[in-house]
Order: sequence, then structure tokens, then C-alpha cells
Amino acid sequence: MPIVKTKNNIVSVLNTRHLTDTTYVIRIECDGMEFEAGQYISLGLPGTSEKREYSIYSGMQEDYLEVLVREIDGGIVSKQLKQIQPGAKAEMDGPFGFFTLGMNQRSGHRLIFLASGTGIAPFHSFVNSFPELNYTLIHGVRYAEEAYDSGAYDSDRYTLCTSRDDKGDYRGRITDYLQNIPVDKDADYYLCGNSNMIHDVYDILKDQKIDAGKIHAEVYF
Repeated sequence: MPIVKTKNNIVSVLNTRHLTDTTYVIRIECDGMEFEAGQYISLGLPGTSEKREYSIYSGMQEDYLEVLVREIDGGIVSKQLKQIQPGAKAEMDGPFGFFTLGMNQRSGHRLIFLASGTGIAPFHSFVNSFPELNYTLIHGVRYAEEAYDSGAYDSDRYTLCTSRDDKGDYRGRITDYLQNIPVDKDADYYLCGNSNMIHDVYDILKDQKIDAGKIHAEVYF
């Protein structure tokens, strides 16, 4: 796929949408840049050396780009981006990455998406880019308020696992949930989120005799 970058990689911020006190979606102009759902960009303020990598949150058909950002204690870029105003400039590089769906995965193949926290971002892009996907999405968070834009997913395909309250579909971690449901050996598994979750889920799937070639992972933080 050809990649058309913005001039000098400087883009305008269109708006910021706050989902919780610490998590927000920042929308920037696309300006002709093409990407594949599942890829990421590097984003920061112009004139600084600090950038961070964020999976693209929006669908491929949109005329803008969105990223899902969680403000990190002691973080530099996440705090700077949270304060940025519409019309201000940001510096972007990309897109990068190979955490994408092939034609076979897009055309009815069974897909299981497992995300922790803001690791749900590439799956939001997958679902918005390819509405006919045959997917199940399992999202692990601490509190139900962190079910970012859960209305974007078919409720029959979405399970929210909450580890610190009882307001989700399942009380516990993704790993707890996964050990208590039948595992589909014909599906492809896509994992995105913190490294501990990915390592634990990978081990669970391997123990269930899931072929390693069917497990795809993106360590998000």
C-alpha cells in the first residue's frame, strides 16, 4: 500500500474527546495519508524530541485519524497531547507496523480479539474498517468505565472483563475468562495490550494446542 505523508509530518489537531479522566481520543487531519487497520503512528508536539507510538483508532475510510491515549503518571507526551487545543499542530510519523488482517481474515474467517486497556485501539480500527468481520472481542480493564466506546461493537460479540468492579460481563481478568470458555482451535487470535497479559494468554493458548501461527500479538505497553 502506498503511504502519502503530510508535508514535514506536521498535522492539525481537529478535536479531543475525553472518555475518562485519564483517557482520551485525539483526532488529527489525515491529509491524504493511507494506512492499514492495525498500524500505528508516532505522535508528539512540533519542535520536541519526545514522541510516542499509538495504534490508529479510526477506520480506514475516515477522512481523519484518531488515536486512543491514556495519560501516564510521569509521562510527557500523553500529558502534552491532553492539553492540546483544536487547530494546534502536532508532529506525526508513520504509519508503521504489521499487526494487520490479511484477505482471508477479512472474509469470514473466525477471529478472536483479546485486548487489555487501551490495547483495544487496533481492534476498534479493524471493526470500523471491516464491518463484516467474524469476530469476538474480549476486553480486559480494571473498571467498567474503561470500556472505551464499547457501543461500537456488536453486543453479541463483545465481552468486558473487569478486575476491580462487578459492572462488566465477567468479574476477573482476561486470563481467568479464557480458562473458563471453550477455545476455538480454528480461529485466529489477535492479542494487544500489556506484555504480562500477552505472555499469559499466549501460554494459555499454547496449552490448549492452538497453533503458534494462529496467534498474533502486539505489545502495546
